Amino acid sequence: MKAYLALEDGTLLTGRSFGATGEQWGEVVFNTGMTGYQEILTDPSYYGQIIVMTYPLIGNYGINREDFEAKKSFIRGFVVKEACDHPSNWRAGYRIGDFLAREGVPGISGVDTRALTRHLRSFGTMRGYIATGAADPARLVEKARACPHLSGQKLVADVAVKESYTIEGRGFRVVLVDLGSKQNIIRKLKERDCTVIVAPPDITPEQIGQLAPDGVLISNGPGDPVDVPATIDTTRAITGKYPIFGICLGNQVMALALGAKTYKMKFGHRGANHPVKDLRTGRVYITSQNHGFSVDEASIAGLDIDVTHINLNDHTVEGIRHKHLPLFAVQYHPEASPGPQESDYIFDQFMDMMRGEGQ
Repeated sequence: MKAYLALEDGTLLTGRSFGATGEQWGEVVFNTGMTGYQEILTDPSYYGQIIVMTYPLIGNYGINREDFEAKKSFIRGFVVKEACDHPSNWRAGYRIGDFLAREGVPGISGVDTRALTRHLRSFGTMRGYIATGAADPARLVEKARACPHLSGQKLVADVAVKESYTIEGRGFRVVLVDLGSKQNIIRKLKERDCTVIVAPPDITPEQIGQLAPDGVLISNGPGDPVDVPATIDTTRAITGKYPIFGICLGNQVMALALGAKTYKMKFGHRGANHPVKDLRTGRVYITSQNHGFSVDEASIAGLDIDVTHINLNDHTVEGIRHKHLPLFAVQYHPEASPGPQESDYIFDQFMDMMRGEGQ
């Protein structure tokens, strides 16, 4: 069965359908990771997006039952050069096409994804429309142009928990404000024996106080950070009352709460090999990233914020820390283990902060 991908700039690509059939729209972005497609498919931060995998062979180790970042997939579509129908791995439970079909995600294969990646790098991410079967190619570009932009959509509310729940531990009590949190964040906290209280994004400062946390973690999630004003207000209200740690969208929320600004990047950072420099130690880390917005470094001037990490590819902000209060955040994903474990020190710093041993 044929499948089509139309971009708002008039680009129309034809390939083969795999996964679910039907039509879907979203922001078309690319990820350069050679592996990790299962984590990408189940990362809530990709909600509202059609994912292009730059690496040409996807699905060769199948889908297993252990590596999910969420219970379901939130992506709108999946674009690959070649979808492997015969995975080979001892943990493989089923094929990637079977997973997409189960999750209702249309996929298209047979596309030159490296050329498509270069196109998106040159002209930026853009709205797209994916369709399978007897679609009218001439109308697909019009449909892509009629799609809503990513900013302005209330995406976080669709992927976050609606009510708090607790995972008991014997150590620190951490309130995880869920904006679309990956499961590996919870796993990293559990490795440190924390009690994790997963809370919805609209939790109030008073409700956080009633939970008596030792620290608060603002998670990753989809969309534009300005579209979660309640979380920004809560973060501002609890600043200085508890140690606070932010990851990805949590980093942007924290910056906005402290008076900085954010902006939409041309094509974002999505992959597992982004070099990030810790400015305090000079050490460079290989990081996993997934974000299309960034903290505006110029807006930090005059605020009580230090930039702690930068991306060595484009020198964008990858980490911030308050100059006086126990609050810090990183833009990349220290729980994703591309190093594979070299960014674990970020979670250890959060533990130290809750012990009162670091700012």
